[in-house]
Amino acid sequence: MQHEGYTLRDLQFWKIVIGLGFASIFIFAAMYAMQPLLPLFTKEFGISVSYASTAMSMTTIGLIVGLIVLGFFSDRNGRNVYIYLSLIGSVIPFLLIANTDSFLTIVILRFLQGFALAGVPAAALAYISEEIHRQFTSVATAFYIAFNGLGGMIGRFMTGFIAEQASWQMSLYILSIFGTVLFVILLLILPKSRNFVPSDTTFKKDIEGIAFHLKNPALLIVFGLGIVLQLSFTGIWTYLPFHLIEAPYSLSLEWISYLYLAYGFGVIGAPLAGWLAGKFGLRNVRRVGVVLLSAGIGLTALSPLVLIVVGLCVICLGFFTAHSLTAASVSKEATHHKGSASSLYLVSYYIGVAMGSTLLSPLYESLGWHGLVALTALLPIVYVGMIRYRRQKN
Repeated sequence: MQHEGYTLRDLQFWKIVIGLGFASIFIFAAMYAMQPLLPLFTKEFGISVSYASTAMSMTTIGLIVGLIVLGFFSDRNGRNVYIYLSLIGSVIPFLLIANTDSFLTIVILRFLQGFALAGVPAAALAYISEEIHRQFTSVATAFYIAFNGLGGMIGRFMTGFIAEQASWQMSLYILSIFGTVLFVILLLILPKSRNFVPSDTTFKKDIEGIAFHLKNPALLIVFGLGIVLQLSFTGIWTYLPFHLIEAPYSLSLEWISYLYLAYGFGVIGAPLAGWLAGKFGLRNVRRVGVVLLSAGIGLTALSPLVLIVVGLCVICLGFFTAHSLTAASVSKEATHHKGSASSLYLVSYYIGVAMGSTLLSPLYESLGWHGLVALTALLPIVYVGMIRYRRQKN
């Protein structure tokens, strides 16, 4: 007989929520740790902006592969083991990266690290849905997603700050220590699965489930929106250090790292969006989020630094509002195989990360910051406009 699940009154509930929350902080900190370091890599290794950006995009590609592969295995072998392996498997590449003088080696290690990073997001939400009481699943999920944004902020801020104070290698050592300590703590506190039921479907059936979603026009629109939102968001944050490290700003990496604290608006944006969607409708609030994202990007084209900072805060608020509601709409649009539909949205989301990291580099190198801003600001507005036109036409 299955256990009904842990409630807010149970200590195990908080062990799961806080444990997975901190695991999420490390995973997303590790994923985005290289973003503020890209200008350093161009100088230290004598490489182009485009090549340097692969330290981000290859991690994302590894993560996409890992989400698909580890998601399948997690459904068959349990959740806990992949959470543990993800943490320790993400620490080891950092130690190797900090001791290499080859950028190609860094890129290869970042791909492998991306694959390892996927273990937590591939298993965490399923683990929450199985072990937490149905009444409190949404609360636990909201906490987990909030920790995602916090991890991205911490990773970007910490590596940029420590790289300026000591070295970029030191920032990776500190992240490695954090990951190792967290691995040990989770081994001790994370409750074992009580409601996990191994999947008895074949991999062929899983693939058929994915193919089923790719034939659903409504879901394809949602997946496309995930790509567009993340492409614009990642594009701005990836090339921001290159923009601000040059004249007339000539900011140090330490000062640039403080700008990543704008992510705090994203941490509050996701739960706020859920509350507002209940009052005003998911699509209406999501459109507001898209408009805020594009408006914030537009502000970063202006010269005063204070307006760029305001723009970054608006970007984070708008992006996390639109992203959280887009993710929530997946389960509404999917009529079957809801788990694989959510996985596909994550894959599309990280395709956007990869595209925003590297695909935009020729645009930045040829047209500069203002060319990048023009594309990333217009793209979400145009895409949402096309969605509305299509729906009205039908």
